[in-house]
Amino acid sequence: MPPDFSSRVLLRGEDSSGHLSVVEIVVPAGSAGPPLHRHDFDETFYVVEGELVFRVGDGLLARAPGQLAVAPRGVAHALANRGDTPARYLLVCTPAGFERHFARTAARASGTEPPPWALQPVPDVVPLGPPILQEVVDRLA
Repeated sequence: MPPDFSSRVLLRGEDSSGHLSVVEIVVPAGSAGPPLHRHDFDETFYVVEGELVFRVGDGLLARAPGQLAVAPRGVAHALANRGDTPARYLLVCTPAGFERHFARTAARASGTEPPPWALQPVPDVVPLGPPILQEVVDRLA
């Protein structure tokens, strides 16, 4: 997670028999987002506030409040906030496990120790390229 994002774990894998996790994430205005990446779990993004642009595979998808984007496991993806207001989304990961990364990052940002459950292994993420903000600006201008 980029250092300018903030997050809050709403549902841990331990509470869903490992099937899924839910994390609320706030993306600041103008954030380039994470680098293009892939991993071996599915992600569903539900936009609550603001607008986000997702790259999933070769496509760019603009999503507003009430809309979803899905990044199936193994597919290259990233997101960016090209707007001038923060965006907030709910992230559902299936299976669970990646919520531990967000809990660790939030603890680091607040100067506290992560909770014990967050110290379990985190699924691998394979970086594939830079963040997509400039691509979004160029292609959707």
